[in-house]
Amino acid sequence: MQQSSLHNRNLNLGKKSDSAKKTFLQNLLSGLNFWSNIESIFEPVKSDFRIIFERDPAARSWLEVMLCYPGLHALCFHRVAHWLYIRQVALIPRLISHMGRFLTGIEIHPGAQIGKGVFIDHGMGVVIGETAIVGDYTLIYQGVTLGGTGKETGKRHPTIGKNVVVGAGAKVLGNIQVGDRVRIGAHSVVLRDVLPDNTVVGIPGRNIPHNPQCSLLPLEHAKLPDVDGEIIRSLLLRIENLEKQVQTFTYSRNQNSEITKSMNQQIVNKER
Repeated sequence: MQQSSLHNRNLNLGKKSDSAKKTFLQNLLSGLNFWSNIESIFEPVKSDFRIIFERDPAARSWLEVMLCYPGLHALCFHRVAHWLYIRQVALIPRLISHMGRFLTGIEIHPGAQIGKGVFIDHGMGVVIGETAIVGDYTLIYQGVTLGGTGKETGKRHPTIGKNVVVGAGAKVLGNIQVGDRVRIGAHSVVLRDVLPDNTVVGIPGRNIPHNPQCSLLPLEHAKLPDVDGEIIRSLLLRIENLEKQVQTFTYSRNQNSEITKSMNQQIVNKER
């Protein structure tokens, strides 16, 4: 009896392993049409390559970009890992992601959805979470985190729109929506939704409405609004106005006091 039960267990284990192998092969074979439509699959990679020459004035040759731009390398690793991830291939996508992190210093979870023409400039320390979505032609600088908050499951990372600029060291946390053409200042912490065309600066990030008269290029970081500076300048101006009012009041009071003294002196003199 014991031998027959052991035999049945071995058969069941063998069937399970065979089914797992079949599932793994089916997931891989389901993507064989990848090769029949190679142009459309590699279009994001081509866009990632071309956008570097538009966004980085230091890019001088295609060979230099291919060999010396870790942002491009990280995106190439990610696109392979993501292709395997959406086909439910176990372990291998995470290994590819880990390898890309080791070589580039950029950590992108295989589940993250990244559009075409994305440029990760410098890139060291960039972290992009599992359920994050990054729109087309987004510019991301070093030290950026697109992370989650808490331990909830499901969609827990931000959704970044198209043509967004995320400054160095910025943190965009939680399941929030960042609209198209938004500019996020360096080291800002974004915790709320951001409307399209707005600018976010500060900790926590404060939304600054779009100024139609001000059209900025993605690399014009020096022209971001300085909210804290404007507040300090307005406070200093107010203090200056209050000091002038106090001086005027003090001067008029002193004048009135002198007039009163002189009048009292005249009255005393007349009484004498």
